[in-house]
Amino acid sequence: MKSFFYYYLQTFKNIAKNQSVLTTMILSVIFYSFFYPTAYKAQHAESLPIVIVDEEQSQLSNQIITQIHKSPNVEIRAVTANFLEAKQLVQEQKADGILLLPNNLTKSIRHGENGGIGIYLSAAYFLKTKQIGVAIAESVESTLAEYADKYANISAFEPSIPIHQIPLFNTLSGYGSYIFPAVAPVIIHQTIFLGICMLIAGYRESNWRPEPSEFWALFAVALTIGSLGCYYLFGFTFWLYDYPRGGNFIAMLFTVPIFVACVAAIGMFLSTFLDIAERAGHVIVVSSVPLFILSGIAWPHSSMPLWISSIATALPSTHGVMLFVKLNQMGATLSQVAEHVWFLVITAMVFLALAYYRLRYK
Repeated sequence: MKSFFYYYLQTFKNIAKNQSVLTTMILSVIFYSFFYPTAYKAQHAESLPIVIVDEEQSQLSNQIITQIHKSPNVEIRAVTANFLEAKQLVQEQKADGILLLPNNLTKSIRHGENGGIGIYLSAAYFLKTKQIGVAIAESVESTLAEYADKYANISAFEPSIPIHQIPLFNTLSGYGSYIFPAVAPVIIHQTIFLGICMLIAGYRESNWRPEPSEFWALFAVALTIGSLGCYYLFGFTFWLYDYPRGGNFIAMLFTVPIFVACVAAIGMFLSTFLDIAERAGHVIVVSSVPLFILSGIAWPHSSMPLWISSIATALPSTHGVMLFVKLNQMGATLSQVAEHVWFLVITAMVFLALAYYRLRYK
């Protein structure tokens, strides 16, 4: 036990002396905790450019345009009577949407006839599309409802019952509240994986072969740093930027070391195949974005080809992301995330055994 604590403290000293490992395992987590949330602090896209095609140019169409002017989500780039001109602006990426007010708009509302307001949105950016659609729909709905009241006794027109969206977990419906809770486990995954690979690969350059106590001390250091990093992100950072948090706090405290142990075990195993410490960076460069995409947050697994979703479910990062989103944001119970926990436990045990064998006897 004495030798274990000796190597435990010595590993921390070695990390502090190695600027690259120190930056990767510790300082980068602090950096990312401010970098990512600050980039998405606005949560919603605002002042998105649209073009209005006003074919009727009536009092009603002017009221709709005035109402849309009040929305912070969109900015009216131009008002024209020519649809082809508006279409050209969208194709030139000078606008992201078109609102078409047809020439029979007032007549159709007064007489209850079939007619329609056209909304044409660019599908290049789905977040922009959503914000524009919501802004236009709300403005048009409120204007038409107010206008239709004047003709309630002489028209059969009735505005459709509005649909009120109530988010269950991401209460602000913000992009930052959606993306960062999912990215946070990937940050821990990559920083611990890269740091432990660099540290061990650097040791192995001098034909290093660890004693049993040194091996477990090294694993304990990675477990300590990774767990504290998780608690920092899930606690302080989520609180600082007011992200949904604390759904199942006790379960989160319990499962964080399991996730970090799995990541550390994989890192220790894969480090035995690296000839130099810098080689670990090559793995990170090509893996970070795919790991997040395959997590199922950016794109659901049910919509992926079967062979891709099979690869995704075999990755510890996928189970880590799904585990902590469910616990932190959705308040899931341990029984509801048991499949993720057991996967991480078994994977950690397998790769720890493989890492011990390769570092000690290979």
